[in-house]
Amino acid sequence: MEVPMAKHTRPLPTLWEVPDELWERIERLLKRLNPPGSTGRRRADRRRILDGIIFRMRTGCQWNHIPRVYGDDSTIYRCFQHWCEVGLFKKLWAQLVKECGELKGVQWKWQAADCMLGKARFGGAQ
Repeated sequence: MEVPMAKHTRPLPTLWEVPDELWERIERLLKRLNPPGSTGRRRADRRRILDGIIFRMRTGCQWNHIPRVYGDDSTIYRCFQHWCEVGLFKKLWAQLVKECGELKGVQWKWQAADCMLGKARFGGAQ
């Protein structure tokens, strides 16, 4: 008896990479907050760097254990630090929450978040 072949379907969205629609928003913010210079060496692929940051945040691994597929770990770390300084993540979060609110996508009175992901070194109670 012949087993039917599985249909080729588009893979499910991944939690490890930025979807195209979200990347378009992030790229616009990056161009405004961190425009490329007119001289100097070519920039590393910022989308791949962001995927590396997502990998690091989701796994909790050390920066130097980010897989090479995302680029150089020092570059990823420097970009993360710079993007924090220019407020990229805060502005992106505010934009997405606003859009979600406009779409009535979240019932705010029922939401909660707990984001403690790391160990409480040197005394958790402090």
